[in-house]
Amino acid sequence: MHHQQPNNPLHAIKLETILLELQQHYGWDGLANRVPVNCFRKNPSVKSSLKFLRKTPWAREKVEALYIATFSKSNPWKK
Repeated sequence: MHHQQPNNPLHAIKLETILLELQQHYGWDGLANRVPVNCFRKNPSVKSSLKFLRKTPWAREKVEALYIATFSKSNPWKK
């Protein structure tokens, strides 16, 4: 059973979708500058990055926060 989560901006968004949209928006170098982890710096790929992010909660939180800051409609810093 799926429950609505109106206060969760990431509800029903897969980690792969988050990663792909951020990679398309910033590129691997831009991601590495914003979230300094080796999976974005050395031979980056979606597969290896997903594997790392799924095993590393702090890195996943940073990527999710970047996604919200970048694409959220309610972001107060975007015009």
